[in-house]
Amino acid sequence: MPGFLADLTGSFATSAAQNPTVAIMEAAYQHAGLDVRYINCEVPPERLGDAVRGAIGMGWLGFNCSIPHKIAILDYLDALAPSAEIIGAVNCVINDNGRLTGENTDGQGFVNALRTLIDPRGKRFVILGAGGAARAIAVESALAGASHVEIVNRTASRGEELAALIAARTGATAGFTHWTGPYAVPAGTDVVVNATSIGFYPSTDTPDVDYATIEPGMVVADVVANPPDTEFLQKAKARGAEPLQGLGMLVNQAMTNARLWTGRDLNADVMRQALEDNL
Repeated sequence: MPGFLADLTGSFATSAAQNPTVAIMEAAYQHAGLDVRYINCEVPPERLGDAVRGAIGMGWLGFNCSIPHKIAILDYLDALAPSAEIIGAVNCVINDNGRLTGENTDGQGFVNALRTLIDPRGKRFVILGAGGAARAIAVESALAGASHVEIVNRTASRGEELAALIAARTGATAGFTHWTGPYAVPAGTDVVVNATSIGFYPSTDTPDVDYATIEPGMVVADVVANPPDTEFLQKAKARGAEPLQGLGMLVNQAMTNARLWTGRDLNADVMRQALEDNL
């Protein structure tokens, strides 16, 4: 006799309507034969506590937190994974019989995608931006063995704080460059990451970078997944750099989320195809 009670996962965000993760996760659960659902929930800030208590009451395996809940969720958690504690933000919560543990899989997704092209250990990174994605990527890259992380940001206080955090809490050295005009990528840089929202559809803007300083052999990554092949990546590729699309980060992040909730490794190809079909 068939069962009619699926395990539940999902996402709490505002606004939730543009989040494609539901398509990725549902396709992967179905492909793996798992009776698990992913529910995309519109949760305004003043209702976050209600949503968390509801997830516990209904026995959810866990949930994602997106904008604007990644910091506010900390007030409802019982424990933090080490990297999430350093980053100071959470995007994935695991429910173990009412005990909630927070993880940050944004940076883990990036590092896992990066490893398909280059081992981060011993490499020199430039991170454009100092927001939530930049924090996660910078910290996880440093924990993965990066030798140096340079933060480039227009707001000096945020960039300096992130650089100081990396220097104090990881094994990497770190620096800050105030982004006041076209940024010249230093010679010897191995990985350049656009961790801003510049270039997100429908915009075709590109980060203010001196593209003549991007050298062949550099890996140039973009967190923007829509469009997958951003103008930034196209310009970098024209300079001989190796592009890394934001799709890879999203897929690897979703795979990590699923592993934390279900203990299973889901199919990355199925996830990527679902993402491409829905963008």
